[in-house]
Amino acid sequence: MDFFISKAYANGDMAANADQFGFPILLVVFGLFFYFMILRPQQKRAKAHRDLMSSIAKGDEVLTNGGLIGRVVKVNENGYVAIALNDTTEVIIKRDFITAVLPKGTIKSL
Repeated sequence: MDFFISKAYANGDMAANADQFGFPILLVVFGLFFYFMILRPQQKRAKAHRDLMSSIAKGDEVLTNGGLIGRVVKVNENGYVAIALNDTTEVIIKRDFITAVLPKGTIKSL
């Protein structure tokens, strides 16, 4: 149970002073690691997805989270998009569920 109570050192031992600065430095290192390895890449992906959502226009070929591939027929101001899967089938989905904008001609090549 020594870790709950700090040890008293006689004659002003410098090991106690070095140890009291080690823990805050370790916390800062872990904080930087967490920021650069986890938080920052996730923020970049979120920004890229927001840019993708704002760039969707009529005529784009898109891929949804559910695996549907279609052409955008109508873009609604409320955040919904109408996608034509073929000549007769049209679905309306929320704009957030679009995963990627595909290159032109992708549907014809399938």
